[in-house]
Amino acid sequence: MKRIRMVIRYDGTNYSGYQVQPNGNTIQAELEKALRKMHKGQLIKVTASGRTDARVHAIGQVIHFDTPLQIPIGNWKRALNSLLPEDIQVSSVDQAADDFHARYDTSGKEYRYYVRNHQEPDPFRRNYTYHVKAAIDIDAIKAACRYLEGEHDFTSFCSPKTDIKGSKVRTIYQADVSKRGDEVIFIFRGSGFLYNMVRILVGTLLEVGRKERRPEDIQRIIAAKDRIAAGKTAPPQGLFLWKVFY
Repeated sequence: MKRIRMVIRYDGTNYSGYQVQPNGNTIQAELEKALRKMHKGQLIKVTASGRTDARVHAIGQVIHFDTPLQIPIGNWKRALNSLLPEDIQVSSVDQAADDFHARYDTSGKEYRYYVRNHQEPDPFRRNYTYHVKAAIDIDAIKAACRYLEGEHDFTSFCSPKTDIKGSKVRTIYQADVSKRGDEVIFIFRGSGFLYNMVRILVGTLLEVGRKERRPEDIQRIIAAKDRIAAGKTAPPQGLFLWKVFY
């Protein structure tokens, strides 16, 4: 038995999220279906660095699983990609240490969120960006981002539907925003992220960018430790799990 580690990327548009669930197809279900074919009907459970919600995408999701197959490492990528749907792809494969854990060994993650800032929506980008018509003050958002960096209790930026029972203290190493043409790109790199945290951060920062809040309001929102204090949750389709760190 050996432990395989893979980096995968996927378009989450047509999925009910990463994790297997009773209603709706998921990324995990498709991965396990492909592995079951390779293992002649044997169920092979995969473990990911974390869940992504319905319509959320990934560039650098990391998974691991154990296998009795003696397939050369170089052949796994080609074999699985031939069995997976076109919107899920294995990027890289290696053999991990027997005690490697895709979820518990993470030291941090990077997420990116894409906004289309234009009067007209783009039908070809509708599944990968959040369309915002109003003018956005990028400098104001950059100023607000500075208050997010560092170690804080991010309760105000966590959905009340979370199943996390412990501390909501996390460290954000980088919070930044840039604009290229009509596209606004948010980057968040941190020790870990709470349920819907990135989408609530984006929704709140966009309110700063539209002059509905001031950059320094971020301090008050963090101190409140109350979801009601923060802004709206941005929709899922603009969110990408970009990279996982170990």
